[in-house]
Amino acid sequence: MAIRRLTPTPRAVDWGLFAAVATLLATGVATIFAGIPSSAWIIDIHALSGVVLTLLLPVKLRRVSHRVAPSRLTGTRILSVGLATVALGALGTGVWWIFGGTLDLGPWGLFHLHVALGLLVPPLLLVHLRARFYSPAAATRGGRRDVLRYAGLVTAGALLWRVQGPVNDALDSAGADRRYTGSREEGSDDGNRFPVTSWVADDPDPVDAADWSLSVAGRVARETSYAADELSPDATESAILDCTSGWYSGHEWQGVHVGDLLDAADPDDAAAWVQFRSVTGYRWSLPLSEARDAMLATHVDGERLAHGHGYPLRLVAPGRRGFQWVKWVESVQVSKRRELGEWLAIFVSGL
Repeated sequence: MAIRRLTPTPRAVDWGLFAAVATLLATGVATIFAGIPSSAWIIDIHALSGVVLTLLLPVKLRRVSHRVAPSRLTGTRILSVGLATVALGALGTGVWWIFGGTLDLGPWGLFHLHVALGLLVPPLLLVHLRARFYSPAAATRGGRRDVLRYAGLVTAGALLWRVQGPVNDALDSAGADRRYTGSREEGSDDGNRFPVTSWVADDPDPVDAADWSLSVAGRVARETSYAADELSPDATESAILDCTSGWYSGHEWQGVHVGDLLDAADPDDAAAWVQFRSVTGYRWSLPLSEARDAMLATHVDGERLAHGHGYPLRLVAPGRRGFQWVKWVESVQVSKRRELGEWLAIFVSGL
């Protein structure tokens, strides 16, 4: 059959699936940090790997379908069925998202389900490989033919990925209005009326401005502290907040330039990083040169920031993803080295 001649050998299909899953996991994690147009290639590779997986998975399932008859099921094969189900779910939710699908799961949505299913695939695959592993050398028997077949699959995947854009435009679906990160527009230029989301479990009580202050400390000549009424917005920045929850929102932010605060504190020659810390303990650092161009926003589109969006101060870091725009900022810490503990803090703060 023509289809069989175009299909890589069974061993090549298996290792192709493994490579596709590994690439999807790596690029999926990388997309969390892909906030500028020059990093769009990461999202493209992620999508292309998903298309290749979509093309290979039916071939694999067709080949092994006879093994999952009820009379032939074993513990290992039940796990394999679970892996296939989760993989199909991850692919299906990804495709659904691309074409404008939505799903209400309370505080979560379709995009979160896609991510959760995608993260389940690698551990299930590793357990599966413990029982089904064989050397990659066995996958080379198809030789040059398999190389050509995979070249065809990747080309077909690239064409399918590019076709989805015009299809979305023709259907006028929600998927047509996506940023290169895959995020959809919500609430742009409409003040505080954009989604309120927090990374992991950050959900503090509203901040009382009378009891709050901002400190600027660390590797500086003059440690300073500011009360809320001492931070009058004197700068404006147009920037897009692109959240890893699958939405983006463009606004005009008003506040104080971090560079002005740093100039007043006078960082020493060893200063290299600036950490922004929330009242919840959540924190993130930027290189000193990048931090100087960032803003601590007090207003959005002329409105005072709402509590859910970080009142009294929220970091605005153009080109960074939303989880790096620290909310409820109470301290700016200048340091020589980045604090490694902040990588843990972003997962446990608020708990």
